[in-house]
Amino acid sequence: MTFFEQLHHLDKDVTLAINSVSSQAGDFVWMAFSNKYIWFALYAAVFVFLIRNTGWKKALVSTAAIVLTIVLCDQLGNVCKDFFQRLRPCCDLDMLGRGLRVLDPPYSRIEYGFYSAHAANAMGFAVSSIMAFKNDRRRNYGTYNVCITVWALLVGLSRVFVGKHFFGDVCAGFVAGIVIALAIGFLANRINGRIK
Repeated sequence: MTFFEQLHHLDKDVTLAINSVSSQAGDFVWMAFSNKYIWFALYAAVFVFLIRNTGWKKALVSTAAIVLTIVLCDQLGNVCKDFFQRLRPCCDLDMLGRGLRVLDPPYSRIEYGFYSAHAANAMGFAVSSIMAFKNDRRRNYGTYNVCITVWALLVGLSRVFVGKHFFGDVCAGFVAGIVIALAIGFLANRINGRIK
């Protein structure tokens, strides 16, 4: 067995271990974290706080950076899914046979899932917003930074709990989100540094 095959088997085992932890209340929470539409109020609140704390010009640059980060995370995710063609666990007969719980059924029998765009988008949003609030040097955003990072981690993990992604898909999504957000956030902060 090659290294990549061993890694894939380990990923399956870890995914099943996480996915098997269940309760009625827990399933409701994971479905909520997995629902991207629920979080629009959070995005709007961050935008409002950006305007209030950094000024509308810097807030517009930061918001554009956040939106661009999410678009790139999402579209790169689609490219990776088509390129790697790794089945989602909810479409993998081996995973289903081993007892995978599927709370969010697939749209078709064949869907690809590497990497998790949900995880990338959430982490990209978290890192981008953390970088955006660095433009306000008068306040300490330590609590926000911790809370938004935990939120992003829970959004990513929710995809394993609902059966849509392998744990490895989620980890790769986190890495993609962080890298893209750092690159775009760095450029945005350079621009914001010139705005008075």
